[in-house]
Amino acid sequence: MSKELSTSTPKRPEKVAAIKRELSWQVSSNLLISFHYAWCGMVYAFRTQRNFRVHLVIGSLAMGLAVFLRLKSVEIAVIGLTSGLVLVMELLNTAIESVVDLTVNQNFHELAKIAKDCAAAAVLVSAMAAVLVAGTLLLPPLLALLR
Repeated sequence: MSKELSTSTPKRPEKVAAIKRELSWQVSSNLLISFHYAWCGMVYAFRTQRNFRVHLVIGSLAMGLAVFLRLKSVEIAVIGLTSGLVLVMELLNTAIESVVDLTVNQNFHELAKIAKDCAAAAVLVSAMAAVLVAGTLLLPPLLALLR
């Protein structure tokens, strides 16, 4: 394949994995490639970001406990949404940190520190909200089960 992205649609999904991202700044030529790029971001975060993995495990445990305790569908959905929000914030935090590092060539700059600290604080706030929501919904039926 040439160095440029082909404008034709790949016939098989396995060909999408072979596409290089040299021109990733361009608009994706099709929806499948867009999903491929998104999946690459998820895989990168999972492989390199410990906190992303921690939040994924805790969110999965909260969802599993909600199903086990037979919470209402809307309560399970709220736990899922808040857990998903934490993962989204982790992905945004990773993106912001990467762009900041690229911009300052990994040298210290006070504004870079502020940007990275605020992005990390956004993750913390969303995680605290998720814990509050999960605790509010999971603790009463869990305590009732233990009595």
